[in-house]
Amino acid sequence: MTNKRIIRVLAMMTVMFISLIGYLTYFEIFMTERISQNSYNKRQWAYEEGTIRGSITDRTGIVLAHSDGEERIYDYGSLYSHVIGYNSKIYGRTHIENKYNNILLGRDGIAQVFSLSGEKSRGYDLTLTIDHSLQRYAASRLGTRNGAVVALDPKTGAVLALVSKPDFDPSNSALIKNWTRLTEDERAPLLARATSGLYAPGSTFKIITAAAALENGLEGGEYDDKGIVEIGGTTFENFGKKANGKIDFEKAFALSSNFVFCTLGAQLGSGRLRETAQRFGFDKSLDFDIETAKSRFQKSDGDEVSSAALGIGQGETLATPLQMALTASAVANGGVIMQPYIMQRATDKNGETVKETKPAQLYRAVSPAVAERIKEMMVKAVSSGTGTSAAIRGVKVAGKTGTAENELLLKEKNREHTWFVGFAPADDPKIVVAVMLEYSGGSGGSLCAPIARSIMLRYLNLQ
Repeated sequence: MTNKRIIRVLAMMTVMFISLIGYLTYFEIFMTERISQNSYNKRQWAYEEGTIRGSITDRTGIVLAHSDGEERIYDYGSLYSHVIGYNSKIYGRTHIENKYNNILLGRDGIAQVFSLSGEKSRGYDLTLTIDHSLQRYAASRLGTRNGAVVALDPKTGAVLALVSKPDFDPSNSALIKNWTRLTEDERAPLLARATSGLYAPGSTFKIITAAAALENGLEGGEYDDKGIVEIGGTTFENFGKKANGKIDFEKAFALSSNFVFCTLGAQLGSGRLRETAQRFGFDKSLDFDIETAKSRFQKSDGDEVSSAALGIGQGETLATPLQMALTASAVANGGVIMQPYIMQRATDKNGETVKETKPAQLYRAVSPAVAERIKEMMVKAVSSGTGTSAAIRGVKVAGKTGTAENELLLKEKNREHTWFVGFAPADDPKIVVAVMLEYSGGSGGSLCAPIARSIMLRYLNLQ
């Protein structure tokens, strides 16, 4: 009897020992880096006390953030609060400050954090792809309106401007003073709308529906657009109930006909729309320099009514402004979406490069032939369709407008999200711009297209 008890105790101790070893192994392999890099980890701050945190500059060398002793200085206040983020012992770190914390502290596995002399060591400096002049201009064009602007180079994925409004002062003193207000403000100023805001994309999603239609041979024929179409007992309307009459597929895209694209959505079905959307990045996590939300497409297959709504960017479709910029960049770049990035390079105190980002392909969304067809339609949307406010004399501009319904419209009128995505020059794209205005009412063509036009003009040095 005694031997049996001893055996049971030994068996129990063996199981407990194996479980402990298993947990420690799991912790070491899967949890160590996450915990060590957590912005609230106090040991992280012990390292920082012995280091002068590296500076952050734009692509031309303009200093955007630097350290004065232990104080982090944000040279342009709120302008980069949703890009660089903040670095606070109380509230942690966000965005670039968090993602590249080790580099800013010079902790790359080679450099020592503390020098042998006891003096503070210096972290590495970061150069961003951001164009400060364009960032400041894009923020001024948004003004006090809630929304976002994303501008990037479609050939490399380099982010040129990334603006979210409302923004906030990221300095430590301001965070301490305003934290309660910032966290309770119904406008959610801490939300980086450009990368983490999720919105119905409205008619900008017709780029993806058009791709699915082209791939499935549904671009032919003529439609008698009466302004209102009934599908499965549900009525869908064009913006303002405008009837466009006899139109083909290309004209329907240029005029952003819900009549046609609801019909196409129902014909394609949610399954084919989902497969196409996922090739553009929907339902996929994005490895980016700052935190991003996953753009979403309806998970389960629906009936023709839900498919019709999905075809015009409504229903259960939600996208970030960054996602829609990447969608336009696929068209601009022959069907290929490049990996977006903001950190261009890190340099040591001698100016030597210790880390650099190289352009890399992220997704092949569509074939070059399909991308070219959609580009031609986007050019017509600007030259003679809903996006004429984005037209630039002497430059061929491609674009797509969007006006999206949302939950507030159940209680208030004129609260739609408005959109514009586009690129220029269409024959040799150098900049993609996505503009989203939150709950702004009106149309993307009247509100967002002029903002995008001015940003393109600014970047192309045409104004």
